[in-house]
Amino acid sequence: AGSKLREVFDKINNLLSGKPVQTEGQTVSVTQHPQGLEFVCYKLAEKFVKHGEGEVSFHRDSAFPIAVVLSGIWELHPRVGDIFLAHLHKKCPYSVPFYPTRKEGTSVEEYQRKLGYEVHDSKVEEQDHFLKRMSGMIRLYAAIIQLRWPYGNKQGAHPHGLSYGWRWLAQMLNLEPLADVTAMLLLDFLEVCGNALVKQYGIQFWKTMFFIQKYYIPRIEAVTSAGQMGCLSRLKSFVQKCLQEKEIPLPKGILTPSFWRT
Repeated sequence: AGSKLREVFDKINNLLSGKPVQTEGQTVSVTQHPQGLEFVCYKLAEKFVKHGEGEVSFHRDSAFPIAVVLSGIWELHPRVGDIFLAHLHKKCPYSVPFYPTRKEGTSVEEYQRKLGYEVHDSKVEEQDHFLKRMSGMIRLYAAIIQLRWPYGNKQGAHPHGLSYGWRWLAQMLNLEPLADVTAMLLLDFLEVCGNALVKQYGIQFWKTMFFIQKYYIPRIEAVTSAGQMGCLSRLKSFVQKCLQEKEIPLPKGILTPSFWRT
């Protein structure tokens, strides 16, 4: 509910502003310790990324309420946004976007970690679980860049707005595609913020969609095995439908004005 989201936002904002906040039966304030504010910024940013790889990966629509709170906090407390990006880029290098290469002397385990895989006791997480986590984080990022906290003053620019999404897309299309990962991330990104990007960039965005269909999807196909075609097929269908209908659908779960009246 919108009222619940406002409560969450106010609590986080008050905490970061140095006001005392009630939590789990006790009163806390960042002024209680010299590094209190820095610690809270760090843990809060980390928590937002964890929401992406956890909650959003299982409940895709949850990207929007989480993103709108973070966007508003980022606007008022830029340090949280900076640390959020650092956590995000470390957990999901594809959000840069960046595909780490294996350097000489790097162990397989260390390289898997750099790619974003979770490794416990030399056991690497399953591919499906890895892809789900990466998907959740990219969806959260794609939601953040298009959303503003509706109760802010909106005087300045978005602290990390659509221009960053446009740059991400351009850089992504300049990278050699990876099987599984590239098709999934492009589809996630376009489903969540394609509608916002086409409103902002118009004909330039449609040129990019045509480039994806004509030149980039065949490059993904070239590195994709028969057993990895699922996400690529969905990306092809999505891009084809959008180009045919000359519109990008609004993402499922986007917050409407009526949401804020609940």
